[in-house]
Amino acid sequence: MKKILVSAFAVLAASLLSMKTGAQTEVMAWGNITGLRVDGELIDFESSFRVVDKGWTGLDFTGRERQQTQFRRDGASQIVTSSVQRVRFIETVTDKAKGLASVSFSLQSDTNRRVEGVYYAFALPDKHYVAGTVRIGGTRIALADLNGNSKVASGSRITITGSAGRRLGLDFSTGVKALVRKTAGQPALLYVQLMGGNLHKGQKAKMSFSIHAAGDVDHAPVEVDVDPQNPGRLFAGMGGDFRLQNPKADPQVIDYCLKNMRVAFGRVEMPWMLWQPKEEARPLAEALAGNLPEHVRLSMQMAQRLAAIGMPVIVSAWFPPRWALKPGQQMHRGGIAALRLDPAKRLAIYKSMADYLVALKRIYGVEAWAFSFNESDIGINVLFTPEEHARFIKGFGTYLASRGLATKLLLGDNSDATTFNFILPALNDPATHPYIAAVSFHSWRGCDDATLRKWAGAARQLNLPLVVAEGSTDAAAWRYPQIFLEPTFALYEINLYLRIAAICQPLSILQWQYTSDYSLLWGAGIYGSSGPLRTTQRFWNLKQLASTPANSFALPFTSSKEEVNCAVFGNVARGTYAVHMVNNGAARKAKIKGLPAGLTSVQAYATTDKMDMQPLPCTQDSDGSLSVDLPATGFVSIIARK
Repeated sequence: MKKILVSAFAVLAASLLSMKTGAQTEVMAWGNITGLRVDGELIDFESSFRVVDKGWTGLDFTGRERQQTQFRRDGASQIVTSSVQRVRFIETVTDKAKGLASVSFSLQSDTNRRVEGVYYAFALPDKHYVAGTVRIGGTRIALADLNGNSKVASGSRITITGSAGRRLGLDFSTGVKALVRKTAGQPALLYVQLMGGNLHKGQKAKMSFSIHAAGDVDHAPVEVDVDPQNPGRLFAGMGGDFRLQNPKADPQVIDYCLKNMRVAFGRVEMPWMLWQPKEEARPLAEALAGNLPEHVRLSMQMAQRLAAIGMPVIVSAWFPPRWALKPGQQMHRGGIAALRLDPAKRLAIYKSMADYLVALKRIYGVEAWAFSFNESDIGINVLFTPEEHARFIKGFGTYLASRGLATKLLLGDNSDATTFNFILPALNDPATHPYIAAVSFHSWRGCDDATLRKWAGAARQLNLPLVVAEGSTDAAAWRYPQIFLEPTFALYEINLYLRIAAICQPLSILQWQYTSDYSLLWGAGIYGSSGPLRTTQRFWNLKQLASTPANSFALPFTSSKEEVNCAVFGNVARGTYAVHMVNNGAARKAKIKGLPAGLTSVQAYATTDKMDMQPLPCTQDSDGSLSVDLPATGFVSIIARK
């Protein structure tokens, strides 16, 4: 009888979870929890696994690209396996019910080491907790009273209270030692000790606790006010990278994406190492005679396919041939290669790469819109100093013009937005400007508003377009590909694109990639997945954003709710408009003002973890204002025409 009751309870629990009760724990692939959603409202904090040196003289902690990690989902559980300072851990986070999740840890030290302790820490944002309290057992701690100090207490229950009804309850399976630290200008940190004192190789520990999150749920409507009379920069549309890496899996993903969404810009690889493996080779003559290495041929054909659709095509080089390198450089694949080109072979290098572009034009009818070395700010794989980057733009740009090619260079094509200073010598050298096609960065990390405004300013200074040549949010995600299926990952990605679109006003954002790498599709063996080829939430997000009418301009707007992230496009002459909104909170109504009256076609679409670009009702008032219901944590687009 007991077994039957347990089984019945398990079925009931599974049924409740399948009904989507409203709880969703946001777990990053490296193990940090960023909050729990209650009816879409994020009760935010950020947890991390930390190893603290003796005397608090230093610490290491989990974070994006800070350690090797694995991520997988098993039903309602998200499971992360990783390590910090040779302390391995398995973290399991399970949604239980509305506002309730359980967390369990198993740990093992692989080293002998003196430490202050191994902790699970909670960062409490000042926005809600600057005047909050933490109660550990019977000890109450007012965060405003800490003033750079810390307090230690013990207990099996920790309660955290803040503004807007915010409340976090942590219930541990056993009593724990915890401390709270607060430094001016930094969020308060609650440290819960998992292991203490000196670590011994083979030492193990376990801990489990529940998190109950509550807070005021904001359903207040949002008003988006659009200014169509002051259009900004042209948005050609969403683009994509088509660097071929997997001959078996890539074609099916490429075919599906190109057939099922509008792709406005493309980027392909120049397999330079295969094009001219030896300096004495004559690759252009061989190519014109029909002799091309297979990967070179496929890469050129990929460029041709994109150009035939009408896309401008960027050609980027990753792997240089050995002969083009400075003596002593070691060739390798993966990671940051940071290979330095031999300045003594500058003209031979220019000729080799220009020959490739000439062959692409003569054989396949494609004149590359722009060329770049991929991420030369950090060396993936060619490394330049900022000054070398400027000299390369001038030198290779002049050489391309001498060969009758209209192809220009990308300024930057940086690994991410944070390395902005890399472009400054070229930006401030007028001699580079005639040879620059666009300013370019990759959006992997560091895309805060202030940094994005720097890139927008650089493009305005040159009066040239800005292109995000690689778009996404986590450069290491290929190591834990199940994260691509998580609604949190999809939401973060589309939020980033709308922020970039609104602040930088790019000509295009090129998704990395429209192949099986970082795939928007799943199944058919992609990353070992089974079942038929099928779309993901990320695919529908991208398709929805890509539905922006062609030749639209970025339009100024204001949003009355910071939780609703927007980008707006339009073309007054054509009478076409697109209003994109990511609702990062609870379900709410939206009113869009400022669009012209008399729109003859208005259609709204929504993508969430339950909706695949599903049509939504959208009403139009006599003054042209539009009203639509925004689902919780969803992406809504309105496409309108006069």
